[in-house]
Amino acid sequence: MRLDVRPSGPLRGRIRVPGDKSISHRALIFNALARGSARITGLLDALDVRATRRCLEQLGVQVLDLPDGSVQIEGRAGALQEPLGVLDCGNSGTSMRLLCGALAGQDFHAVLTGDQHLVRRPMARVTGPLSQFGATFEGRERGRYPPLSVRGAELNNVSYESPVASAQVKTSLLLAALQGTGRLVFREPHASRDHSERMLRAMGVRIDEQDGALVLDGPQTPQARDVLVPGDISSAAFFLVAASITPGSDLVVENVGLNPTRAGILDALRAMGADIQLIEPREASGEPVADLRVRHARLSGTRVDGALVPRLIDEVPVLALAAACAQGPTRITDAAELRVKESDRISATVALLAGLGVTCEELPDGLVVHPAPLQPGRVDALGDHRIAMAGAVAGCLVPVQVDDADNVATSFPGFMSLLQEARA
Repeated sequence: MRLDVRPSGPLRGRIRVPGDKSISHRALIFNALARGSARITGLLDALDVRATRRCLEQLGVQVLDLPDGSVQIEGRAGALQEPLGVLDCGNSGTSMRLLCGALAGQDFHAVLTGDQHLVRRPMARVTGPLSQFGATFEGRERGRYPPLSVRGAELNNVSYESPVASAQVKTSLLLAALQGTGRLVFREPHASRDHSERMLRAMGVRIDEQDGALVLDGPQTPQARDVLVPGDISSAAFFLVAASITPGSDLVVENVGLNPTRAGILDALRAMGADIQLIEPREASGEPVADLRVRHARLSGTRVDGALVPRLIDEVPVLALAAACAQGPTRITDAAELRVKESDRISATVALLAGLGVTCEELPDGLVVHPAPLQPGRVDALGDHRIAMAGAVAGCLVPVQVDDADNVATSFPGFMSLLQEARA
């Protein structure tokens, strides 16, 4: 799919982005392993979340669509069913990594695969520590790449210090530890998003924090819990940047989840001088939520590194676009995690800006953006939804053609329609 986007004036009015992808995956998987039934409202209806749902249904989990648009899921109290076929995760790395943890303690064999992009994404950061629990994984290049064969086992929980701050690694190990015996002690360099801890605690799971580590004693079976999924801040970020860089814009993005471990994009944009106001802060299913009013502003370069990076890791491509429209350079480091996303997002972001006439230095763990007026250009999204949407946002200022943009539907179906609505 190719996107052709041209400037058409400021962004105005009120819009609402789809449900949070991270919370949607977790609401399905956690409730599938829980005791009882739950209703999930606001579940993201995108290809990645559909992949998780499809895999769970193959594992014997009943998921029903209700007339009001919500879904009802019947938990299996920790005992999934051996699948008859291969579990296809599509383009969703979250589905595969979290399901590795869920399957690690099951008494059967399963195979996980994905599309041409997912089978090139490394999985050893999950399969390695899960193997220490006692599960057996096999795959291409000694288990590093999918397809992955998973043979569950009686698990013994361990202490693990992750070399990267990754919510997917953390969540996969928590899912395994729920089924294991003994104590999981999990550490990471910086705090990654904490949706899993919040949701599991709401489901009655005992998770403690001791000296900066998460501690979970297994086995434990969660109690099913209704979930109201807020709007995805990663999706909202494209509109926050679009309105910030487009003269005359005054836009309200409604019902956005503002989990502090995810809201780093607000801190970064405000440090650049963005005009973003929180309206009616509130709470939904244990997650902070608010409407966000964003107006065009003159931006300045900034520095993004350290503990801020895990809080905005998915927003780096569109943040780099904002930096291209600022005054003064922006330096983003400590983001090596981007090398193993749907694309090598560091190289892809550098190429995105180069295609728009902006000089950008590529670093081993990030990039340096040297602002320049955007030029009309052509962008290869490389099958990465976030690169594609960042390219489309650039189209608010100059004509842009975005190639290989099919995977926008993995996280944000209807993105282009909503962008057109905001610009109407």
